[in-house]
Amino acid sequence: MIIYHTTHTNPYFNLASEQYLMDRNPTEPIFMLWRNEASVIIGKNQNAYAELDTEFVREKGIKVVRRLTGGGAVFHDLGNVNYTFIVPERKEIDFARFTEPVIAALRKLGMEAALSGRNDITVDGMKVSGNAACVYNGCTMHHGTLLFSADLSNLAGALKPNPAKIRSKGIGSVRSRVTNISEHLPTPMTAEVFLAFIESYASVRYGVTPISFTEAECAEIAALAESRYSRWEWNFGMSKAFEAVYTHYFEFGTVEASVTLEQGMIKALSIGGDFFGTRDITELAESLIGIRCDSDSITAALEALQMPLSDYILGATPREIASLICGELT
Repeated sequence: MIIYHTTHTNPYFNLASEQYLMDRNPTEPIFMLWRNEASVIIGKNQNAYAELDTEFVREKGIKVVRRLTGGGAVFHDLGNVNYTFIVPERKEIDFARFTEPVIAALRKLGMEAALSGRNDITVDGMKVSGNAACVYNGCTMHHGTLLFSADLSNLAGALKPNPAKIRSKGIGSVRSRVTNISEHLPTPMTAEVFLAFIESYASVRYGVTPISFTEAECAEIAALAESRYSRWEWNFGMSKAFEAVYTHYFEFGTVEASVTLEQGMIKALSIGGDFFGTRDITELAESLIGIRCDSDSITAALEALQMPLSDYILGATPREIASLICGELT
């Protein structure tokens, strides 16, 4: 067993580090603990647009990162401790095998922890950990969250898609009752102390001393983070086919946008409502086909129209219509 000690909190780096370790064809099992700054980590097969309140995420500066494993979307912040097991063998996904050491560590702290359902760890019947796994490059990877003192208001806000008529071919998340581990500890501690305890427990259990990534390894991981995990094409462009209808009342009238996305790009769009305009609204909708579905890209496209947007929707600004099409208005 190799235990990696890392203090990196950039979610792009941390997700890239998992792939980096598997790309190196390890010959020994690996265990790693890590924390992310505020971020939402979505499953490999999920639709980012259907999982998130995109306006909330943008306003709060919460990063969105797609991982290699399946399963549902999870919220991370510095009050969340994450763990990763990597074994150099292709195995059937076995949540019990990899959650057992974590459950044992939690019980050592005096909590009634247990594996619940397919892939959750609970304390006193409430979820504190979601787990996911995959087989990649001849390795089996299992990773999970440990909600310690996470901001549950941000969790609830970020993982709350717009209540529009959404039909997505991605895999949706199952919402569960969650709680922070810190609320169930007999003796209070910080997230940093909790992480150190889990790392020390693993070190004693497996009889090894944690090591850190070298400067050269960090550079390689950072390059992978830049080329994949921080890119819109990976995090949003990989989203499955997506259809939604968004409606919003503005001072200039009600506007409804029916949008179909494919790999994060607008494939079909119709716009209607009780607004006024002097030009055919179909021209406006057709001008946005093939545009990346993010508010900055759509705003830029609307600002570049040959005719002013007000000719199509009197009183509207490009940013307002872009936000509507992206599902950022409620």
